[in-house]
Amino acid sequence: MDKEKIDYMTPIEIAEDIYWIGYADEGASLHCNPYIIIDGNEAVVIDGGSREEFSTVMLKILRLGVIPQNINALVYQHADPDLCASVPQFEAIIDKEDLAIISSRSEHIFLKYYLSYESSRSRILNIDEMGYEFSFSSGRKLKFIPIPYVHTPGSFMTYDTKTKTLFTSDLFGSFDTDWELFTRLPVECNECASDEECKNYKDKCVARGILNFHRIVMPSKRALMHALEKVKKLDVQLIAPQHGSIIDRERDRISIMSKLAAMEHVGFDSYIRSSENERISY
Repeated sequence: MDKEKIDYMTPIEIAEDIYWIGYADEGASLHCNPYIIIDGNEAVVIDGGSREEFSTVMLKILRLGVIPQNINALVYQHADPDLCASVPQFEAIIDKEDLAIISSRSEHIFLKYYLSYESSRSRILNIDEMGYEFSFSSGRKLKFIPIPYVHTPGSFMTYDTKTKTLFTSDLFGSFDTDWELFTRLPVECNECASDEECKNYKDKCVARGILNFHRIVMPSKRALMHALEKVKKLDVQLIAPQHGSIIDRERDRISIMSKLAAMEHVGFDSYIRSSENERISY
């Protein structure tokens, strides 16, 4: 793929039969990334997106030739509205009783506020009851990997065993002022320490956007490190986060993981540090 000529108005294949189906908003500082996995005449949507973006997401699904009734499952890796507020629209257009809405047990507590369990025809499935995996008819498997408190108690990642694509929910997310679908870290980033100000790219620093996101969104360094250790144990070819940009180069993945691991003052510790600095400045 020529990443300089990406048409964001179309579904974009990021791995074999896996497509980004999101909305590219140049004015946004936080981009959301819904994905679809197609396997024969079956499909699974990962983190389907907000209510506002549903028309864009569904149009891209239709442009791929996917019949809505062939979508077997909607996977929600946590229950924030930016990725699951469109559940009712998906249910309505798919319109079948065996549609699976998959999440962790604690996230389903909040998902119920997007749909009525009383009127819903879908199957509400918890990843622990599924043995932490989902299988297509072909035998292709998706494995669900809990990463608690990154950033919600029930957060998890989804690993496609066929393409070795890891959908990481909020992990590896970013605040972006100059967004692109694929992460491209300049060589200089490898020599930059996590807590240094970017000397070369300032506000458009890719690494800085990732670090700032984790510093603010993740509740603690311990939770972040636990999740990074889970990633290290997997054979990963591509990281597809729910926010920010896709990481498709090994050197970028190694560099970002190293910076995240070295980062101090995450979550509440960052808040305390900022509060102390404010008090000192007065």
